[in-house]
Amino acid sequence: MASEITLSASARSSLLSLGETSNLIGRTNNRLSSGLKVASPVDDAKVFFEAKSLNDRASTLNEKKDGIDQGISSLSTALEAVEAIDSLVRQAKGIALAAKTATGTELTSLVTQYNGLRTQIDNLATDSTYQGLNLVNSSGTTTSLSVSFSNLTTSLLTVNTVNLQVGTAAGLGLGITAVVSTSLAGFSISADIDASIAQLDAAITTLRGNGQTLGSNVALLQARLDFTENYVNVLETGAGKLTLADITEEGANLVALQTRQQLGINGLSFAGQSEQNILALFR
Repeated sequence: MASEITLSASARSSLLSLGETSNLIGRTNNRLSSGLKVASPVDDAKVFFEAKSLNDRASTLNEKKDGIDQGISSLSTALEAVEAIDSLVRQAKGIALAAKTATGTELTSLVTQYNGLRTQIDNLATDSTYQGLNLVNSSGTTTSLSVSFSNLTTSLLTVNTVNLQVGTAAGLGLGITAVVSTSLAGFSISADIDASIAQLDAAITTLRGNGQTLGSNVALLQARLDFTENYVNVLETGAGKLTLADITEEGANLVALQTRQQLGINGLSFAGQSEQNILALFR
């Protein structure tokens, strides 16, 4: 049976020091390659789970941010529709004003143009859909846009659909057949033209109010989007402060540890030479 090898105190100390230095070099190399000083609970459980909580919160808010961004697009679509319908209504008012002094074929043409605009307003309201949601053509439904800002609170924005179709009293109220039809029925009477102009003025007022509401909600969502983006950045930066390694510092540590390692190897060599010199005295 081979006898055990007995190390001197100096040799044992040098070996332990070299082992510790090698472990530190390995840890430093891992930090430099991964960029993390805390990559798992083994490194520092408290810091790891604090950073994980911040990153999880940032991930959740990123999902909310996508919803807010889509909400802005939905509202912007509706706002564009309101502005376009407002333009068509103002054109219709111009036609109604012209009809007050028109006769014969000119009046017939104006009535045709007027009814054509009414049809186009309905078509535009129907076409203003974003991802299946139409905020300017309720068509008897109770559809609304709901945007959630946080999973920790009930903070959200709800925007109800409005009806901008011309053919219903609940909409723009421009669809009174007795006043405007494909014949000259209503526009051949000055009082009926005045009634249509009053309806158009009311429609413009309605559209102005709808536009202001939609614009205000777009601004609100944009503010929440900007806040959420900045908040996510703060959370991720905070998590990074807890876990990210300082590359410059770790690089300097690596050089120092490599120097220590070389000195440890030299020290172990000197210890071995010293023992050999002592053994030489007994030869």
